[in-house]
Amino acid sequence: MTDITRIKDTTPVFSNDIIVFGLLMGLLALVFYTSSLKGGFWEKFYKIVPALLLAYVLPAVLTSSNIIATHWVSIEDGKPVAHQSQLYYIASRVLLPASLILMTLSIDLKAVFRLGPKALIMFFTGTVGIVIGGPIALFLVGSISPDTVAGTGHDALWRGLSTLAGSWIGGGANQAAMLEIFEYNPKKYGATVLVDIFVANIWMALLLIGVPRAQKIDRWLKADTSAIEELKQKVMAFAKKVQRIPTLTDYMILFGITFFAVAVSFWGATHISEFLHKHIAFVADKKSPFSSFGSQFFWLISLATVFGIAFSFTKIKKYEGVGASKIGSVFIYILVATIGMKMDLTEILKNPGLIFIGLIWMSIHALLLIGVAKLIRAPYFFLAVGSQANVGGAASAPVVAAAFHPSLASVGVMLAVVGYVVGTLAALAAAILMELVSKFMGII
Repeated sequence: MTDITRIKDTTPVFSNDIIVFGLLMGLLALVFYTSSLKGGFWEKFYKIVPALLLAYVLPAVLTSSNIIATHWVSIEDGKPVAHQSQLYYIASRVLLPASLILMTLSIDLKAVFRLGPKALIMFFTGTVGIVIGGPIALFLVGSISPDTVAGTGHDALWRGLSTLAGSWIGGGANQAAMLEIFEYNPKKYGATVLVDIFVANIWMALLLIGVPRAQKIDRWLKADTSAIEELKQKVMAFAKKVQRIPTLTDYMILFGITFFAVAVSFWGATHISEFLHKHIAFVADKKSPFSSFGSQFFWLISLATVFGIAFSFTKIKKYEGVGASKIGSVFIYILVATIGMKMDLTEILKNPGLIFIGLIWMSIHALLLIGVAKLIRAPYFFLAVGSQANVGGAASAPVVAAAFHPSLASVGVMLAVVGYVVGTLAALAAAILMELVSKFMGII
């Protein structure tokens, strides 16, 4: 039986989602207000620190201070009760698909295709970086601190790290598939989840820091950014052409179309997922490399993107003139704030060994991306989005892409979908390599 005296009440200062949402919106308002100030300290500050990064880090500070939380335990009538905030779920399942529709409805699909093969090359470079990074990090840390990587049977660390590989090449569905396939000890699984959240979010923060410096980075990479600039200019020119003062009717129609499309996407995703689980054996099998195709979230993002692209061929496209992409950006910032909520900065002190593995792993991924980008002269945009389509998946790849320009969000989504497709197979390769390294070092 569980010793109730050992269970700590971790209830944050503010646990009501309505209050927490208000705090997050207040932080976003503060960030945008200070970033709009010209001259003096704030203008210099935001030349160094992007507003999007602050929108992500400040909620993490609140979480680390236990002012807000995504998960907590309260003691009620002498019994522990688990709680979970629903803000991230709502932001990722409602606002994210809505933002993808709003940002994609004015896209020039032909211009996207003219971006060329470098986007895919950088994406798959990022995938290779994750596949080889895990085994190398495991070997390096195991050589220095054998106790950190010790474990046998279902406690073997390589099994837990396989879930990181799944998460960092695709997303949650691929991560769950790895957990099912390699049956890592559930009691130890929480530690790898913390590494996932902490290291992946630190890397996302670094990518965002690079966005305002993209032109300098591109000059160093000797990259040709003409296709990206052409896409941005086309979208901006179209927005300027159709721009008008919005009316209440405009907003009601735009929101109605958007959220109706989100509803249909959610309905379709639910039924497609259920159908595949019932009738397609290799999807229903959680140990199958194709199980990620049964993910409801995968289909939700895919269908929402299809709706946005379909709208770009209709008169709905003209709603860019009343600020469709700006509204989509508002939703993206709210999503970023809820992602920041998930990160507790104090966790680095609890699992330094595992965090170190994650940091080395991500560094290998980053160095490989930089090397290939330099070799093929790929723009920083392709490096950042190709990386995030792997590490962050559909929830954050469009965030990073939109940080360059709202019109580019769809590029992040398309690459993230590729990540879902290859995620489980690539993670399997990483897991096999980590198992071989563990056997070579005699730690399993």
